[in-house]
Formats: sequence, structure tokens, C-alpha cells
Amino acid sequence: MSAREQYLEALGIELWRPRPAVAASAVAASVSPDVVAAVPDDPDAVPEQPLSPAAAAAPHRIAAADDAAWEALRVQVSGCTRCELCATRTQTVFGVGNRRAELLVIGEAPGADEDRQGEPFVGRAGQLLNSMLRAMGNPRDTVYIANMLKCRPPGNRDPKPAEVASCLPYLQQQVDMIQPRLMLAVGRIAAQNLLATDTPIGRLRGHVHRFGTRGTPLIVTYHPAYLLRSPSEKRKAWGDLKFVRAELARARSAAGAGPSGAAAGAAAAGPAAGAGRTGWGLDGEQPGV
Repeated sequence: MSAREQYLEALGIELWRPRPAVAASAVAASVSPDVVAAVPDDPDAVPEQPLSPAAAAAPHRIAAADDAAWEALRVQVSGCTRCELCATRTQTVFGVGNRRAELLVIGEAPGADEDRQGEPFVGRAGQLLNSMLRAMGNPRDTVYIANMLKCRPPGNRDPKPAEVASCLPYLQQQVDMIQPRLMLAVGRIAAQNLLATDTPIGRLRGHVHRFGTRGTPLIVTYHPAYLLRSPSEKRKAWGDLKFVRAELARARSAAGAGPSGAAAGAAAAGPAAGAGRTGWGLDGEQPGV
């Protein structure tokens, strides 16, 4: 008996072997048509077992359950009254983007434009963030973008510890559902609160940190609004983006996967024009590498 036959026998799979030609007619006469039809043409072939209706429907049920859980979280956030910010907001800002994203970008809190439109990073800082993401090979529509806080603090003041504590569980649930390969925290406030540290942002940059119960890898860079005020720091931020790109490639390689969706197309096309040198100036501004 061959090794293959021994393996199949150990699995309890009965091998079918052809009878000698002289006995074929006798065998055919004694076996019902249904059984004959079930005999495989290939002696070594293992018959395919059709999926039960319940098993066939399982992926669709999982997707529907994911959608329902996501929408339930969105509704919960929209009506949140956990902290005093509910009294001054126009609306909550849940997040926007690809729910299967490999990169999750996290800012500090909504600003005036975000509070009015209900979407994160929509002002000039948002335009610069979009340029940064394109230069990195991960356009805005391939990532998910959210904030640490879902409501705007009055006057864009720094979030209070109680507000952060009230809102972080929402972000953790989003991370659990999206399951990104990597998180990018933009700005000192987001980075320090997500990592529960008062370490200066300059020392947090250039390292892979971990966030939350899943230990999701997290990298820190400067906030686009800061880069608009301090364009000379764009060189450092571009180094952070190259670090993100390298870590995503390493994570994909470790998982035996490639870029997904639109990110794959962007990666194949290469960085935005001039990204190797500048790549994400706004209104003609250049990072000045």
C-alpha cells in the first residue's frame, strides 16, 4: 500500500479501485445506478461534499452581523452623553473610509469644519493629510480616518482627561472591528493619549508602539495642521511616512499578503508625482527634502 493510500485510509476515506474488465459487467449489474454515478473517474479523487445551506450562508451572515454591529456603534456614538462635550457639539464625527483598511489614521478631535460637516480632516489640514497619504501610496479612500474624540472641544481646546476616558472605548471598538495592520497617530495630543504617556512627540516618532487590547502597531507623526504652521518639519514627517510604508510592507510580507483594494493600484502606480522628493505640498508648497 502506497503512502498516499495509507494516509487516505487513516482519514477513513475508502479507496475505489477498478475491477478487472472481465468482471465489469457483473459488477455493473449488481450495483444500483445511483451508486455507479457516485463513483469517481479518478481512483485517487476524493469526492467533493456539497456545503449545507447553513454553511453556504455563513459568510453572508457574518458580514451582515459586522454591518449591524458597526451601525449600532455609530448610532451609540451619535447619541452619546458620556461627557460635557455633548452639550456644545453640532454633531458627532464617527469616522470615514474603508472599513477593511490596513491603515487606520487617528487624529486628536474634530475641529470647526469637522463639527459642521461630520467628517474628520476636511479643512486645509485635511487636504494636506490627503496629499501625504497619496504620496505614501495609501490614498484617503483606502484607509480609515477617525479621531480620538468624537466631539469637538469648544474653541479647539485640548481634550480633558475625563473626555478622553469617555471616548477611547469607542475607538477601541472601531479598532477591533476594522483590525488594521497599522495605526498612524497624527499629532502630540493623539499620540500621548493613545499611548498613555507624556513623552514628547519627537521621542515617540521613529518607533513602533502598541495600542489597545489587540496590541495594534502604532506609529506617530506630526499633525498636518502643525506642518502647515511649520513647513520646515515636513522633511521629518516624510521620514515618518516612509517608515509607515515600510512597516506596512513588512506586515503584509509576514502575513503572506499584498496591498488590498485601491491601495494595491496606488502601490503599482507608485507614489504621487514628485513624492520621492516632495510629494505632498499644499497649494504649491514643497516639503523641501
